[in-house]
Amino acid sequence: MWGKPVAPGAVMVQAAAVSLRTVATERLLLHPLSVAESERIVAREAGPGDRWAEGYPGEGDVVAAGAFLRGVAERGDPGPYRTYQMRLPEGGVAVGGIGFHGPPDPDGAVTVGYGILPGVRGRGYASEALRALIGIARQAGARAVRGDADPENTASHRVMEAAGMLRVGEDSELVHYRLELKG
Repeated sequence: MWGKPVAPGAVMVQAAAVSLRTVATERLLLHPLSVAESERIVAREAGPGDRWAEGYPGEGDVVAAGAFLRGVAERGDPGPYRTYQMRLPEGGVAVGGIGFHGPPDPDGAVTVGYGILPGVRGRGYASEALRALIGIARQAGARAVRGDADPENTASHRVMEAAGMLRVGEDSELVHYRLELKG
């Protein structure tokens, strides 16, 4: 779900209206990653105050943090269109990541990706986090949210469907989902 390049000419859509605070859902905290936190994830070296579950960061988390760092270097801070750490509220332990592949494209659509540690899968956390991320996109002014998954990754299909995304197509490599956002 992570690591696709952002389309050239991508534009920011009303990003300044969104604060970069941790977002609380019913059972999770979505913490917006900083450059320093992302650098530690890429290095796989926890710093003081980092609370990582066993197995974190996963390969997808490392790829996403690296893509975030490249985007910051190329385009500057993305505001809300960044990577977020999924944390359990009890102790703030990181169990996965979710975020945007970059700012909205010229049509106002953003692409999302997510990953969660195997030990906490099957509990609805990814769908819950994706619903919150869609809310961030809506508040920031994006017009649509896109996601995709391998055809055999039915768990990811269920995550996107549970978050309200509609299956809009597929090819030999990916199943594509989309949600049109209304103000």
